[in-house]
Amino acid sequence: MSADPLHRAGTPPRVPTSPPSGGSGTSAIEVRRSTRRRRTVSAYREGDRTVVLIPARMSEAEEQRWVSVMLDKLAAQESKRVLGDTELAERAERLSAQYFQGRARPSSVRWVTNQNTRWGSCTPAEGSIRLSHRLQGMPEYVVDYVLLHELAHLLVPGHGPRFWRLLDAYPRTERARGYLEGVVAADRLPQVPGARER
Repeated sequence: MSADPLHRAGTPPRVPTSPPSGGSGTSAIEVRRSTRRRRTVSAYREGDRTVVLIPARMSEAEEQRWVSVMLDKLAAQESKRVLGDTELAERAERLSAQYFQGRARPSSVRWVTNQNTRWGSCTPAEGSIRLSHRLQGMPEYVVDYVLLHELAHLLVPGHGPRFWRLLDAYPRTERARGYLEGVVAADRLPQVPGARER
Protein backbone atom coordinates (compact mmCIF):
# COMPACT_ATOMS: atom_id res chain seq x y z
CA MET A 1 0.00 0.00 0.00
CA SER A 2 3.02 2.32 -0.03
CA ALA A 3 2.06 3.55 -3.51
CA ASP A 4 -1.14 5.08 -2.09
CA PRO A 5 -0.46 8.82 -1.51
CA LEU A 6 -3.18 8.96 1.14
CA HIS A 7 -1.31 6.46 3.29
CA ARG A 8 1.99 8.28 2.74
CA ALA A 9 0.35 11.47 4.07
CA GLY A 10 0.18 9.75 7.45
CA THR A 11 -3.59 9.88 7.85
CA PRO A 12 -4.87 6.50 8.99
CA PRO A 13 -7.93 5.18 7.17
CA ARG A 14 -11.22 5.15 9.07
CA VAL A 15 -13.28 2.02 8.59
CA PRO A 16 -16.94 2.32 9.61
CA THR A 17 -18.60 -1.01 10.31
CA SER A 18 -21.96 -0.28 8.72
CA PRO A 19 -22.59 -1.91 5.34
CA PRO A 20 -23.30 0.30 2.35
CA SER A 21 -26.88 0.78 1.21
CA GLY A 22 -26.05 0.08 -2.43
CA GLY A 23 -26.84 -3.27 -4.01
CA SER A 24 -23.41 -4.28 -5.05
CA GLY A 25 -22.80 -6.85 -2.37
CA THR A 26 -19.98 -4.88 -0.75
CA SER A 27 -19.57 -5.55 2.96
CA ALA A 28 -17.53 -2.61 4.30
CA ILE A 29 -16.90 1.08 3.78
CA GLU A 30 -13.43 2.50 4.31
CA VAL A 31 -13.13 6.26 4.64
CA ARG A 32 -9.67 7.63 3.89
CA ARG A 33 -8.91 11.19 4.98
CA SER A 34 -6.16 13.20 3.33
CA THR A 35 -4.57 16.51 4.30
CA ARG A 36 -3.69 17.00 0.61
CA ARG A 37 -7.30 16.72 -0.49
CA ARG A 38 -8.97 20.13 -0.17
CA ARG A 39 -12.52 19.96 -1.55
CA THR A 40 -13.02 16.91 -3.71
CA VAL A 41 -14.60 13.64 -2.62
CA SER A 42 -14.33 10.42 -4.60
CA ALA A 43 -15.11 6.75 -4.16
CA TYR A 44 -14.35 3.40 -5.77
CA ARG A 45 -14.79 -0.33 -5.15
CA GLU A 46 -11.77 -2.27 -3.91
CA GLY A 47 -12.56 -5.96 -3.60
CA ASP A 48 -15.36 -6.34 -1.06
CA ARG A 49 -14.91 -2.77 0.22
CA THR A 50 -16.03 0.65 -0.90
CA VAL A 51 -13.29 3.26 -0.41
CA VAL A 52 -14.39 6.88 0.04
CA LEU A 53 -11.67 9.56 -0.18
CA ILE A 54 -12.40 12.83 1.68
CA PRO A 55 -10.51 15.92 2.91
CA ALA A 56 -9.06 15.51 6.43
CA ARG A 57 -10.80 18.67 7.72
CA MET A 58 -14.30 17.30 7.04
CA SER A 59 -16.62 16.92 10.07
CA GLU A 60 -18.25 13.60 11.04
CA ALA A 61 -21.64 14.86 9.80
CA GLU A 62 -20.15 15.92 6.44
CA GLU A 63 -18.39 12.58 6.20
CA GLN A 64 -21.63 10.65 6.72
CA ARG A 65 -23.45 12.79 4.16
CA TRP A 66 -20.70 12.39 1.57
CA VAL A 67 -20.40 8.64 2.12
CA SER A 68 -24.13 8.32 1.42
CA VAL A 69 -23.87 10.54 -1.69
CA MET A 70 -20.91 8.59 -3.06
CA LEU A 71 -22.53 5.20 -2.43
CA ASP A 72 -25.59 6.35 -4.38
CA LYS A 73 -23.35 7.62 -7.21
CA LEU A 74 -21.44 4.34 -7.41
CA ALA A 75 -24.67 2.32 -7.40
CA ALA A 76 -26.07 4.49 -10.22
CA GLN A 77 -22.89 4.06 -12.29
CA GLU A 78 -22.86 0.30 -11.74
CA SER A 79 -26.52 -0.09 -12.66
CA LYS A 80 -25.85 1.58 -16.03
CA ARG A 81 -22.98 -0.76 -16.83
CA VAL A 82 -24.20 -3.71 -18.88
CA LEU A 83 -22.65 -7.07 -18.14
CA GLY A 84 -21.65 -9.21 -21.11
CA ASP A 85 -22.57 -12.90 -21.27
CA THR A 86 -19.16 -13.92 -19.87
CA GLU A 87 -19.50 -11.56 -16.89
CA LEU A 88 -23.07 -12.76 -16.39
CA ALA A 89 -21.86 -16.39 -16.24
CA GLU A 90 -19.11 -15.44 -13.76
CA ARG A 91 -21.66 -13.59 -11.62
CA ALA A 92 -23.93 -16.66 -11.63
CA GLU A 93 -21.01 -18.81 -10.50
CA ARG A 94 -20.22 -16.41 -7.61
CA LEU A 95 -23.87 -16.26 -6.55
CA SER A 96 -24.16 -20.04 -6.61
CA ALA A 97 -21.06 -20.33 -4.44
CA GLN A 98 -22.28 -17.67 -2.01
CA TYR A 99 -25.89 -18.80 -1.60
CA PHE A 100 -26.11 -22.42 -2.79
CA GLN A 101 -22.68 -23.78 -1.78
CA GLY A 102 -21.81 -23.97 -5.50
CA ARG A 103 -24.38 -26.71 -6.15
CA ALA A 104 -26.14 -24.84 -8.99
CA ARG A 105 -23.84 -25.16 -12.00
CA PRO A 106 -25.27 -23.76 -15.21
CA SER A 107 -23.76 -24.84 -18.53
CA SER A 108 -24.57 -21.43 -20.02
CA VAL A 109 -25.86 -18.04 -18.87
CA ARG A 110 -26.72 -15.38 -21.43
CA TRP A 111 -28.85 -12.36 -22.28
CA VAL A 112 -31.70 -12.85 -24.75
CA THR A 113 -33.97 -10.39 -26.55
CA ASN A 114 -36.94 -12.71 -27.13
CA GLN A 115 -38.26 -12.75 -23.53
CA ASN A 116 -40.72 -9.91 -23.14
CA THR A 117 -43.17 -11.53 -20.73
CA ARG A 118 -40.67 -13.04 -18.28
CA TRP A 119 -37.46 -11.84 -16.63
CA GLY A 120 -35.55 -15.09 -16.93
CA SER A 121 -35.86 -18.72 -17.87
CA CYS A 122 -34.03 -21.93 -17.19
CA THR A 123 -33.84 -25.35 -18.85
CA PRO A 124 -32.68 -27.64 -16.02
CA ALA A 125 -32.06 -30.61 -18.34
CA GLU A 126 -29.56 -28.54 -20.35
CA GLY A 127 -28.37 -26.36 -17.45
CA SER A 128 -28.99 -23.22 -19.50
CA ILE A 129 -30.14 -19.89 -18.07
CA ARG A 130 -31.41 -16.96 -20.11
CA LEU A 131 -32.09 -13.46 -18.78
CA SER A 132 -34.27 -10.89 -20.53
CA HIS A 133 -32.39 -7.92 -21.98
CA ARG A 134 -35.00 -5.75 -20.18
CA LEU A 135 -33.03 -6.35 -16.95
CA GLN A 136 -30.01 -4.54 -18.36
CA GLY A 137 -29.56 -1.25 -16.54
CA MET A 138 -31.63 -2.33 -13.53
CA PRO A 139 -29.96 -2.32 -10.08
CA GLU A 140 -27.47 -5.13 -9.48
CA TYR A 141 -29.48 -6.62 -6.63
CA VAL A 142 -32.42 -7.10 -9.03
CA VAL A 143 -30.26 -8.86 -11.66
CA ASP A 144 -28.73 -10.97 -8.86
CA TYR A 145 -32.19 -11.97 -7.64
CA VAL A 146 -33.29 -13.08 -11.13
CA LEU A 147 -30.03 -15.00 -11.58
CA LEU A 148 -30.51 -16.68 -8.19
CA HIS A 149 -34.12 -17.50 -9.06
CA GLU A 150 -32.98 -19.30 -12.22
CA LEU A 151 -30.03 -20.95 -10.45
CA ALA A 152 -32.47 -22.28 -7.84
CA HIS A 153 -34.42 -23.91 -10.68
CA LEU A 154 -31.34 -25.98 -11.49
CA LEU A 155 -31.74 -27.47 -8.00
CA VAL A 156 -35.55 -27.43 -7.67
CA PRO A 157 -37.64 -27.33 -10.88
CA GLY A 158 -40.95 -25.97 -9.50
CA HIS A 159 -41.98 -23.08 -7.24
CA GLY A 160 -42.79 -25.12 -4.14
CA PRO A 161 -41.74 -24.45 -0.53
CA ARG A 162 -38.29 -26.01 -1.07
CA PHE A 163 -37.62 -23.60 -3.95
CA TRP A 164 -38.60 -20.53 -1.90
CA ARG A 165 -36.51 -21.73 1.07
CA LEU A 166 -33.48 -21.65 -1.23
CA LEU A 167 -34.21 -18.04 -2.22
CA ASP A 168 -34.71 -17.05 1.42
CA ALA A 169 -30.90 -17.14 1.70
CA TYR A 170 -30.73 -13.99 -0.47
CA PRO A 171 -31.48 -11.01 1.82
CA ARG A 172 -32.82 -8.77 -0.95
CA THR A 173 -35.40 -11.17 -2.40
CA GLU A 174 -38.44 -9.19 -1.28
CA ARG A 175 -36.93 -5.85 -2.32
CA ALA A 176 -36.03 -7.19 -5.79
CA ARG A 177 -39.47 -8.73 -6.27
CA GLY A 178 -41.05 -5.43 -5.26
CA TYR A 179 -38.88 -3.57 -7.77
CA LEU A 180 -39.86 -5.92 -10.60
CA GLU A 181 -43.54 -5.75 -9.63
CA GLY A 182 -43.24 -1.94 -9.79
CA VAL A 183 -41.75 -2.11 -13.29
CA VAL A 184 -44.57 -4.38 -14.44
CA ALA A 185 -47.20 -2.08 -12.88
CA ALA A 186 -45.61 1.01 -14.48
CA ASP A 187 -45.67 -0.70 -17.90
CA ARG A 188 -49.44 -1.19 -17.52
CA LEU A 189 -50.15 2.45 -16.70
CA PRO A 190 -51.91 4.39 -19.44
CA GLN A 191 -49.92 7.15 -21.08
CA VAL A 192 -50.40 10.53 -19.43
CA PRO A 193 -52.90 12.59 -21.47
CA GLY A 194 -51.16 15.40 -23.31
CA ALA A 195 -47.67 13.93 -22.78
CA ARG A 196 -45.36 14.67 -25.70
CA GLU A 197 -43.70 11.87 -27.56
CA ARG A 198 -39.92 12.10 -27.42
